[in-house]
Amino acid sequence: MAGKILIAKPGLDGHDRGARMVVRSLRDAGFEVDYTGIRRTPEEIAVHAEEFGAELVGLSILSGAHMELVPRVMDALANRGMDTVPVAVGGIIPEHDRAALLEMGVVAIFGPGARTEDIRAAIEAAIAAYQRGQA
Repeated sequence: MAGKILIAKPGLDGHDRGARMVVRSLRDAGFEVDYTGIRRTPEEIAVHAEEFGAELVGLSILSGAHMELVPRVMDALANRGMDTVPVAVGGIIPEHDRAALLEMGVVAIFGPGARTEDIRAAIEAAIAAYQRGQA
């Protein structure tokens, strides 16, 4: 059960070592993964997700702007008819923001030190749920 995953770095954050490690891990697990590179706008991410046919969008945000960027990315996806595509977030996300992100529809949140096995398992479950909803 492979899936198509887009990993993106919205905003001005230029640190992408963790995102690149996640990309590599997911590819090794058999997923088809595309990476946008750093400093992408929410609109660029949504266009890329649509063109790629993403079944999950993973956002890596270390800048602290997650409460501004995540809703903007989700809105941009919705504007392209991709509002059912699951969104996962990784980065430095304070505990008090996690509930709000989950309430807005984020399917998983990963902080520093998250195990790649846990990331793969959560993403696999989210893609499986998405694929069942598309059938």
